Amino acid sequence: MLKLFRFLKPYWWQIIILLIATAVQVYTTLRLPALMADIINNGIVPGNTDYIWMTGLHMILVALISAVASFVSSYFSARVGANFSRDIRTAVFTKIISFNMSDLKDFTTASLLTRTTNDVNQVQSVTMMMLSMMLRAPMFCIIAIIMAIQTAPDMSWIILVGVAAILGTAIMIMSIVMPKFKIFQTLVDRITLLTRENLTGLRVIRAFNNEKVEKDKFVKTNDKMTRLLIFIDRILELQNPLVGIIFNGTTLLCSWVGISLLTKDFAYLGNMTAFAQYVTFVMISFLMLSILFVMLPRANVSAHRINDVLTRTPKINWKSKTNGVPDKSPSVEFKNVDFRYPEAAENVLEKVSFKAMAGETTAFIGSTGSGKSTLINLVPRFYETTGGEILINGLSIKEYAKDDLMKKIGLVPQRGMLFAGTIKSNIKFGAPSASDEQVHKAAEIAQAKNFIEKLPKKYNSLIAQGGTNVSGGQKQRLSIARAICKNPDIFIFDDAFSALDMKTDRKLREALKEITNEAVVLIVAQRVSTIKEADRIVVLNDGKVVGEGKHLELLKTCKVYQEIVKSQLSDKEYENELKLAGKVAHA
Repeated sequence: MLKLFRFLKPYWWQIIILLIATAVQVYTTLRLPALMADIINNGIVPGNTDYIWMTGLHMILVALISAVASFVSSYFSARVGANFSRDIRTAVFTKIISFNMSDLKDFTTASLLTRTTNDVNQVQSVTMMMLSMMLRAPMFCIIAIIMAIQTAPDMSWIILVGVAAILGTAIMIMSIVMPKFKIFQTLVDRITLLTRENLTGLRVIRAFNNEKVEKDKFVKTNDKMTRLLIFIDRILELQNPLVGIIFNGTTLLCSWVGISLLTKDFAYLGNMTAFAQYVTFVMISFLMLSILFVMLPRANVSAHRINDVLTRTPKINWKSKTNGVPDKSPSVEFKNVDFRYPEAAENVLEKVSFKAMAGETTAFIGSTGSGKSTLINLVPRFYETTGGEILINGLSIKEYAKDDLMKKIGLVPQRGMLFAGTIKSNIKFGAPSASDEQVHKAAEIAQAKNFIEKLPKKYNSLIAQGGTNVSGGQKQRLSIARAICKNPDIFIFDDAFSALDMKTDRKLREALKEITNEAVVLIVAQRVSTIKEADRIVVLNDGKVVGEGKHLELLKTCKVYQEIVKSQLSDKEYENELKLAGKVAHA
């Protein structure tokens, strides 16, 4: 928790105002019992009406000052607390979006959502309480004890009895509740995970008629969290009756001791009344501190979870600025690249080497699990290679600053991801300063113009979060248009044509040729028809390059490629392809 207090530094002057206002409030509030005792001893007992009026007006003025100080204190406490949580939430979000894929795998998405929302809220609530209670309560306590002893020294031992009882109650409750808070936060993560998983996978759940299974999983976790929450609430609620008994017992003790002293000196009435109020202030102060100390463990768990994110050292270190001068001509080169996922037993890629030049289309094909998408993800450095070297424009990707490398790459992922906004804002996502003409041109090349023009608001039509209001093919075409609008040196299509029909696929590839004459094009595909015209096809099998060349060359030389082609064509079509390959080889 203390590590997060660095976020309070920009608000030091507001905290100083809060401290001053709190000190004024404490002083004025504790002056009231003394003034009340003064009225009783010097006004009511001797019957001095003028003194009662004069002191009464003084009390009203003090009460007004106390009210203003309380308002100022509460205002700055809320203001600082809100800004504090905003800054933490921004820092957590900024850190999360700086993570690479390997970093994100260490946290679940649900856990990161909870840390950004629920955990920050917990820390904010306790910080606001600390800004008010941690300052106010000790002041109240110390000054009230001093004034109580000065007012009625014969009754001061009562304070010790009441404080000991309050502290004992708080310690007992904390020892029971503290271990449960960590379990509770874990269950909150689990609830978030199940909710997110079921919402994103709703179609699959319904298609397999598994609503009951998923509901049972959710209900089981929800019931467990509910039982734990009820247990925690029951223990915390014990505090109210126990504190009530302590308060009433202390008041009774004050009355009993005070009345016995009044029989000796009736003028002690004002002192007894003031002492009873001071004891109440002391008890309330310790009660506020005990409530804070009960809430603190839960906030401390949340703070640890937030710090886990903020202090995480990224597994990939980027240069602050690019070291070296990249070639002007775009290229991507793999030199004996190995890759293994963290804690995996075997390499996913092994000794992969190839070079893709500007104006060329290099395609990657292979069976499921052959490492195609993994290879593509190494180019923008989503993962770090475990061996070998990757060069972009002749310069190692480890020498690039992140912004410089990402500017060169236009990525269309396997699953087209759209963001809440408009069609135009999604296409301009990688090029915010792009003109309308550039947006329209990108959509036209991506074969998205036809369906966009049919929409009532055209390019200003709204896109729902995740692109749920457009079809899979439309989502892919808009994702492709986004990459085109960026005008990068390197286009990466990770199975980005899978949702397109053959006709649209062909038109799109033909249109792409017009704008990729000076760019590197990397394509991962499952369909041979998508890549058969590529300048170079790299065939992967179990993470190794088993063939490299053009379509007809590979039909003659690569057994793995032959099997892939044969699985996608009829026997007659396959025989025709083989004959054509034979003629080319003979020529």
